[in-house]
Amino acid sequence: MIEAPEQLTAEIQKPSIHSEILNPLVAYKDLVPFDTIRPKHFVPAIETLLQNVEPKLSSIEHRQHPTWDSIMAPLEAIEEEIHRVVGPMIHLKMVMDSYELRQAWSQVEPLWTDLMLRIKQSKPLYKAYKQIREGEEWNDLVPAQKRILEGRLMQAELSGIGLEGEKKKRFNELISHLNELQSKYNANVLDAIKNFSLIVRDKKLMDGVPENVFQLASNAYNYSRLETDPISSPEEGPWKLSLNPPVYLPVMRHCTNRDVREKLYRGQILKASIGSYDNSENIVDQLSIRKEMARILGFNSYADLSLTKKMAPDVKTVKTFLHELRDASWDAGKKDLEEIEQFAQEAGFTEPLMPWDCSFWGERLKEEKFNLSEDELKDYFPLPKVLNGLFDLCHTLFGITIQPAHFKAPVWHMDVSYYTICDEEGEQIAAFYLDPYSRPQTKRGGAWMDSCRNRYISGEVKQNPIAYIVCNATPPIEETPALFSFREVETLFHEFGHALQHMLTEVDYASVSGINGVEWDAVEMVSQFMENWCYHPATLKKITSHYITKEPLPDEYIEKILEARTYQAGLGMLAQLKYGMTDLVLHDQFDPYSETSPFKIWYDMCEFTSHIPCLEEDRFLCSFHHIFGDEDYAAGYYSYKWAEVLSADAFSAFEEAGLENESAIRHVGKKFKETFLQLGGSLHPMEVFRHFRGRDPRIEPLLEHNGFARK
Repeated sequence: MIEAPEQLTAEIQKPSIHSEILNPLVAYKDLVPFDTIRPKHFVPAIETLLQNVEPKLSSIEHRQHPTWDSIMAPLEAIEEEIHRVVGPMIHLKMVMDSYELRQAWSQVEPLWTDLMLRIKQSKPLYKAYKQIREGEEWNDLVPAQKRILEGRLMQAELSGIGLEGEKKKRFNELISHLNELQSKYNANVLDAIKNFSLIVRDKKLMDGVPENVFQLASNAYNYSRLETDPISSPEEGPWKLSLNPPVYLPVMRHCTNRDVREKLYRGQILKASIGSYDNSENIVDQLSIRKEMARILGFNSYADLSLTKKMAPDVKTVKTFLHELRDASWDAGKKDLEEIEQFAQEAGFTEPLMPWDCSFWGERLKEEKFNLSEDELKDYFPLPKVLNGLFDLCHTLFGITIQPAHFKAPVWHMDVSYYTICDEEGEQIAAFYLDPYSRPQTKRGGAWMDSCRNRYISGEVKQNPIAYIVCNATPPIEETPALFSFREVETLFHEFGHALQHMLTEVDYASVSGINGVEWDAVEMVSQFMENWCYHPATLKKITSHYITKEPLPDEYIEKILEARTYQAGLGMLAQLKYGMTDLVLHDQFDPYSETSPFKIWYDMCEFTSHIPCLEEDRFLCSFHHIFGDEDYAAGYYSYKWAEVLSADAFSAFEEAGLENESAIRHVGKKFKETFLQLGGSLHPMEVFRHFRGRDPRIEPLLEHNGFARK
């Protein structure tokens, strides 16, 4: 822990002016120079940052008469300085993994952790916050400033500001160890994915698999083959099947060979649970640390601690909410599974339905029921057309114009593109990077949005927001453009929703601009709201064009997509509740000293929420990166469903106005922009919702969108 300037000077040699100029992480003024950043720059950059920041922090701490301008404003500037240096490192760690980068980050992370604790645990700063909160200036502060100040007070208290001596030492040790465990957890998951393979040499075993998967699997084989191994071709193989979603998901849905599906499924549920990549002990260690941290701070459980920062008032409220959704979807889920079982039996399948059968037979039933083929549908979703339609939708709803600016920004990979956003007057207000395709050797799985740069306006400084949008979709193959599955389109809309909230904010304070400062169980609101537009007929016309014929999606296909929206919604809801309930029970009730393992809790929650049998050897928790890869969703996975109540209700305002009435949706879109998109974390999410809807949220729209009736 960095405690004083003199210790810092003694421990870290001051970097020379020459090194600052040459280090791209320190020297850049505008856009991040991703094309020149290397792992070797990480440690010198954090050292320079520490040397620059410590005197500023010390100066703020010694100010005698705390005010917003003397304490809060310069502290915001310092945190932006930290974000500018450390943010690109964290991003590169997630999208361009390498041994060298991991080694560099392992040296940076403890220094960064200590720096953030130095700020959060500063008693002079905490005292200053309280003096401002209790002083005359409080009444003159705007709501955003009050939210920041109250957030700082809570952050300090949850970071151990009240701890002394051995308790403080132990608490800080726990935080450092937790960060190390999470880095190792993520590395194990990525390495487990990279090192799993199922080699198929007989093309008959690949029967039913979409054509593009043959190319991906052939490329994967050639990438990893030894010199003595034969060269693969898409037509003749061999093929390397992986746990990478563009390969794994189509194989599970379409491969007619049950043994291949079973082997791939078992690889998925055992991911990062075997050998040198085993996360089993890591999980227990993380849960133990979180529990001990919560106890040190005076909470009964980590879930109780986590809920102090959320919209939901307490654990009991969340449990009641999740159980209500479970009750509303239980019968629908049972009916969904029975329908699949009956269909499979009628098709001649006589075995008991196992987890590796459900996606396959569910997809066959969907094709039969709606005459809707996922493979045919993909041909209408080339990425450039999807993006153009998405941008057009955003122009209609929010009055913004999005333009490519690919050569104006250095990027970290050739797949990455850069776009600018202008307001109705043509002034540039934001930008974003899009990294759309899967790179299983170097890129973390899943999809996410993160902040490259926050909106921050203070004095002469005017910093527009920039977002990272990262997906793991199917890449282009030879001359064929990237063709997105419908689920990949939904994912893109989802992440773009996050980005819109980040980029269209009009809050000038970085701490509460965009998604910053928003209670975590409301963060998914805008992202899930945007998914609804994937089922809007006019939008479907805009985002589709057959990659060969250029024809838009036929009306009958649109009708089928709308009809299929609630297909297996019961099973889908129960799956999300399984993750949310497991997360909550682990962080509320798990006792690391008892004989009950986390996997037993996972199994019990599967039994409680699922009609599909769960294998006893299932080790999904070993790759549940949402809750073990960082802190954001720990005791907070329920946030997806909590926020979906808000998003479904908000979208129902557009439905009430008339989705085919462009003038009406422009009007409602303007109001949505002025509330959810512009206000960021400057107001409590419930206040923001009330500004938009004029009332509190209701659960009925969520149930209706899923085809459920409330019990």
